[in-house]
Amino acid sequence: MRFLITTAALILAANTALAAGSQRKVYVACGGSFSSFVGKMKAVAERQGFPSSVTGPFFAAASYSDRTIKADRRQGIFKTDFISFSRKLISQNRIDRGRANSRKYNSIFTAIERQLGVPRGLLLSFWAFETDYGAFQGDFNTLDSLMTLSHDCRRPGLFQPQVFAALELYAKGDFTTNTQGAWAGEIGMVQMLPKDILERGLDGDGDGHVKLKTSVPDALFSGANMLRGFGWRPNEPWMQEIVVPGNLPWEATGLTTSKPVAEWARLGVKPRSGAFEGPNLRGSILLPMGRKGPAFMAYPNYSVLFEWNQSFVYLATAAYFGTRLQGAPVYNPGNPDKPLSDGQMKALQKKLAARGYDVGKIDGILGAGTRAAVQAEQRRLGLPADAWPTRELLNRL
Repeated sequence: MRFLITTAALILAANTALAAGSQRKVYVACGGSFSSFVGKMKAVAERQGFPSSVTGPFFAAASYSDRTIKADRRQGIFKTDFISFSRKLISQNRIDRGRANSRKYNSIFTAIERQLGVPRGLLLSFWAFETDYGAFQGDFNTLDSLMTLSHDCRRPGLFQPQVFAALELYAKGDFTTNTQGAWAGEIGMVQMLPKDILERGLDGDGDGHVKLKTSVPDALFSGANMLRGFGWRPNEPWMQEIVVPGNLPWEATGLTTSKPVAEWARLGVKPRSGAFEGPNLRGSILLPMGRKGPAFMAYPNYSVLFEWNQSFVYLATAAYFGTRLQGAPVYNPGNPDKPLSDGQMKALQKKLAARGYDVGKIDGILGAGTRAAVQAEQRRLGLPADAWPTRELLNRL
């Protein structure tokens, strides 16, 4: 899924696709002549039972999109730290419009909360970040993007099933060859891939169709149902800001470790305001910028959100914004150590990789693999193991 910052709004789509694409199968070999590839995809569709009267116009409309490939290669926004990223996305205007939409569609949100157990704050957050409450839903031709990414050899097994899902929607009259959306093929106000629309889409307004581009009830019900399909636990919290003591065992922080909330409380962790929202649940301590920065309790539902988007900073921001729309205060930014520059982060990744850690591509992005390696090396060197890379760590390595 995406957030909306003009052209940067398109960059996070690949993570959504990676998360949401449950079926991964290569039907046609990638690469080579695009026109030949289109013909082979059409032949596969007809072997699946689609009539030529449907496959003919559908595949004839497909064109290769260089613009999609260029969008797929951009990665810069992933390098932004949580405080900078969240301050850029969470404006007063976006808060005000979120609250206004909560009032305007109160009956819809109430029905979703009652039937699916997904809170309005979280849905409003994704609606805001994905498409600015429906104002900008993407300007890429969906068919062209899906066919181009199916032909490209990076992730054909992810996107080829989406083409056939779009074809099924087309056969039902719920997709057109000029449909526009995100560069990775997501459609509508909450940006769902065709296969997810088929499997999770709900007709929220009762007109017999799932119209995610034009129907707010359809979009919100479908987004909530997709979260339920990912494993959302009804009527449970997902994130809460906390205050952590200076002597917390930092090596126990991070999303890979969870403890009963009561145990965290015994270690001195406190809610920043009010009481713990999930006192009988397990939780993980989320420190997006290390022990000196903002701190949150991540409840079990937080991990479900990674099925929506796998970007750490995007997800932390969207989850926090959801709590903000439900009354949480502005988070305490603390005084975290300054983020490493792009060059420093790449140098750190190289050093970690040389020590045998799997940090993935040397790209300057503080992803899960790099965070885990940082925390392990901090522990080895006797540094506070909060998984936040610092100049001290880089120098020590």
